[in-house]
Parts: sequence; C-alpha cells; structure tokens
Amino acid sequence: MTGAERGRPRTIVTADPELDDLNSMIRLLLHSNELTIDGLVYASSRFHWRGDGAGTTFFLPDREYDEPQTSWRWAAGERFIEDAIDAYALVHPNLIVHDPGYPSPEALRSVVREGNVAFEGDMSADTPGSRLIADVLLDGDDAPVHLQNWAGTSTVARALRSIEEAHSAAENWPEIKAAVSRKSIVLKFASQDGTYDDYIRPTWPDIRVIDVATMAWGYLARRVALPHDAELLTAAWMRDNITEHGPLGALYRVWGDGRQMVPGDITDFFHLSGLSRDELTEAGFRVWTDPRPSGEWISEGDTTNMLNLLGNGLRGHEHPSFGGWGGRAQRVDEGPDTWSVAAARDEASDGSAPDEYSVTRWFAAAQRAFAARLRWSVSADYRAANHAPTLSVSPGLDLTAAPGSRVVLRATADDPDGDAVTLHWWQYREAGTVPGAVELDGADGAEVAVILPADAVSGQTLHLIVEATDDAELPLTTYRRVIVTVL
Repeated sequence: MTGAERGRPRTIVTADPELDDLNSMIRLLLHSNELTIDGLVYASSRFHWRGDGAGTTFFLPDREYDEPQTSWRWAAGERFIEDAIDAYALVHPNLIVHDPGYPSPEALRSVVREGNVAFEGDMSADTPGSRLIADVLLDGDDAPVHLQNWAGTSTVARALRSIEEAHSAAENWPEIKAAVSRKSIVLKFASQDGTYDDYIRPTWPDIRVIDVATMAWGYLARRVALPHDAELLTAAWMRDNITEHGPLGALYRVWGDGRQMVPGDITDFFHLSGLSRDELTEAGFRVWTDPRPSGEWISEGDTTNMLNLLGNGLRGHEHPSFGGWGGRAQRVDEGPDTWSVAAARDEASDGSAPDEYSVTRWFAAAQRAFAARLRWSVSADYRAANHAPTLSVSPGLDLTAAPGSRVVLRATADDPDGDAVTLHWWQYREAGTVPGAVELDGADGAEVAVILPADAVSGQTLHLIVEATDDAELPLTTYRRVIVTVL
C-alpha cells in the first residue's frame, strides 16, 4: 500500500538554495512520515539561478545585481537537498522507532532532480525535474498532487508546457487537460519569477492556486508573531529545542552561525552577529533587515507551503478555506480557483484580528511538534521522547443536521506516553458559513453539544475543532475537525 493510499497527501517540492528553504527542508523531512513525497526538485527564482555553465550572462532590471551575471547566488556543486537527506539518513534508524512510516533515505534520494535552474524564469527546455513533475501529473492516479513552489514556478510551468506540447493535438486533449488541472494544486510563495503570470495562469486557468506568502514563518516573523510566542524565536529556545538536537538540528540555520549558502553572497549577512546595520553596510553587504543576536531564528518562509498538508487532524489540505497550521486562504479574483492566505482575516477570542492570525494562531503548536521530532531523531528509545495524543470523534467528522437541531459530539483521547490529556472544543467561525457564533455546551470536556441556528440555510457549514493536548514539558496537540452541513 502506498503512502497516498493510506491517505497521505501527495506532494512535490521545488526549492532554491536559500537558507530558509534549507530550514523548511529539514522540517519537511521530519514530517515525511505524514506525506507522500513524489519529488524534491532544485528550482530557480529571481533570487537564485545557476547559469548555464557556458559563461552566458543574464540581466533583468530591478534585481539585486546591477550588471549582467553568469549566475546569481548559486554555489558550485549545490546540494543542499542532498545535505539535508544525508543528515536525515544518520537519524533515520531513530525516527522509525517513533513511526515506522518514515521513508528510507534511499527513497528520498531517488526523487531528487534538477529542474529549470539556468536562469530566472527559464522554461525553454525540459529538465529532469520538469519531466518528473509531468510524469507524476500523468501517472493515472487521480489523487491531488500539491506542487509546492518554494522558488519560482518555472519548473512546474515547463512540466505543464511539456504536457501541452505532447498532447494538445490529441482528440482527447480537453479531457487530458481537465484531468491534469483537477490533479494539480499549485502552492506558491508569491511569484518569484514571471512564469505563473505569463504561462500557468492564462494557459491553465482551472488549476487551483494557493498563494501562501506571509511574514509569519519568514525573515519578518517578528512583525506578526503573537506576544506569547516571541520566546520561540529566541536564541535560548532555538538552542534548547532545535540546534543542539542531532545532525538535523545542527544543520538548521540560525543567526550568527558562521555559514553562508554561497560564500561571498552580499545579500546573506545572517552568518554574522554583533555588527550593526551600518557596520554590515560598510562591510559591503546589502542589508535589508535588522541584524539579530547570535543563535536567534532566521527564517522558514516557505514552510507555509507544507503545513496544511501535515496529518495533525485539521484537514487543512482538503480545501483552502478550511485553514490549519499553514493558515486559512481567501478567494481572490486572479482566476476561477485562486486563493490567498494573506487575504484571510481570522478573529482572536478577544475580538481582535491580529495580522496574519490565521497562521500565527498555530505557530507554537507547530514549533513544539518540530522540537518533538528532533528529539525523536536522537532517541532510539520510544519512551524517552514525547508523542502526540491519539484522538477520535463520534459519531463522525462529516455530519448533516437540520436547522435548530441539537448535535452532540464525543471525543475520545489517549496518550501513547501515559500523559494526562486535556480537551477543548471551539468553533472555527471563519472556516464555516453558518453566520455568527454558536454556543458550545461542554467546550472543555469530552462531550460537547451545539444547537444549529434555527435560521441556518441548507448547505451552510459549521466547523468545530477539538484539541487534545498532553501535559508534557513541550506539550503536543492533536486535532479533529467536525464539519456539520445544514440540511
């Protein structure tokens, strides 16, 4: 039985050699037991491209370079994906103690490819990476494939163009195109080259596209982090929970760690600490964000691409409007099925609507899960690490009920480590379409009752979330989302 058959979302990741992509890759590997990873593909962007190796120069205005370049921010022999997998291989024997579903290092290495990396936005020719994507989209499995674009979209665009070139003259081309469009879900952190606007959007308008660009997991995370989560960005928390936990933790990038992705990169000053913005500028760096103390969080900007695919029970991958660790998305008018996380607004319990709250409300839970998995990576004893509670809900997760009717739900939670577990229910108002708030009777217990509004309209939905949290030192939370559809 394949991972997809077990209900794990299928995904292909395209990434450029930015330090935040490396950090996101480490998180991805630690959650790879919850995914079916069909490809890990090197890609270019406006920020990183390799060049063609023939000395050809390339220049676009309004870029960080002032004159034509033969490559931009791309190290010779770049292998950051393989580096992450090599570190994963060292800890894989420990990880499978905690979940035997972790893929082998060999399986991960087998899906690493080089995509369209020669220049920004270059989709002029097939590459091993674009061929892999095209093959997956045509493999006869109807399960959605989440195409994560941590870089530009040129490799995905090339794959789609290759499909168009190979099949557009066929009599059944409309059926092929419709099937590929249904199967493809494009996740992108903004448009890091021009191929989405120039090719994907006008040529493949029926593909679902979710723009996950936010500050919450990136270099500017401190601007939107909730006050009680500020500790999770500090050097002390990063040291105690991330960087000192095995090969994967050691590979994770933090401020002042002495490493650059590309030696001499004038835009990458994160390896230094103790210098002011002016001093960094005087040293020749192009400083675009204030320096931070050594050991602090830098960035995982592309992590919002993956978080809603993870198996935490929030079902965030089922629809962009549901929301989850990666945020909730709102429809935008760029196409018939286009969505933006930045456009969504969630309201906190006090009635405020903090910036990017649909993402930041989950930040601490995701960070604790990351820290727990790093502990798995260095522990060959299951009992020496913490694991999330198990959780089920009866009578089910997808229910129907008439307006004005009473719905009763019961959660059953257990903890594999014997920890005490607390339960809490709440209404995710923004994810549902039933207007207003409903009263939850028993919100802090196993059984909760809710009465649907008498004026609810057929087809409207009520989303209820139950959280099961253990009482470990770094508590872990499992969720279930119940969707009640009005008859």
